[in-house]
Amino acid sequence: VTPDPKAHSIQAVEVSEDGRTLVAANSHAEVFVWTCSSAPEYVESSGCAYSASKLAPVTRFRAHPTGTYLTSAKISPDCRTLVTTSSDRTARLWDTTSWDLTSTLAQHTKWVWDAVFSADSSYLVTSSSDHSARLWNLRTSEVVRTYTGHQCAVTCVALNDSST
Repeated sequence: VTPDPKAHSIQAVEVSEDGRTLVAANSHAEVFVWTCSSAPEYVESSGCAYSASKLAPVTRFRAHPTGTYLTSAKISPDCRTLVTTSSDRTARLWDTTSWDLTSTLAQHTKWVWDAVFSADSSYLVTSSSDHSARLWNLRTSEVVRTYTGHQCAVTCVALNDSST
């Protein structure tokens, strides 16, 4: 479950909000998953002490077809879903308990570069080279709204929908 650094560059690294899961994904759409131990071990290096979690490999899988380029990977705030985005024009949703594919969001017409979950993990915003961003209802996998009018590719997206 360890990425080969000579094979493909790591494109995304994500730690779940509960700190229990670490995901790394390379540019060729391979996803690597580890669990982080809950009991930190203290390590001393160069005179500095710090807390280091132990990682245990969980799984490795291909998130998008061979020959496509993975652009991002994010874990939802409720830690139940991983989203991966790709040059195949899709965002794919993965169940973080089984690592099975649960949904493919496929309405963009060019590369999907980024995605961000709403605070309650019910919605997802994706950005694309098709000059748009889309807001998805994750319960129905349907687009709620399309944001258009951009002159160039939309390569990143952020969302602040918290009530605080």
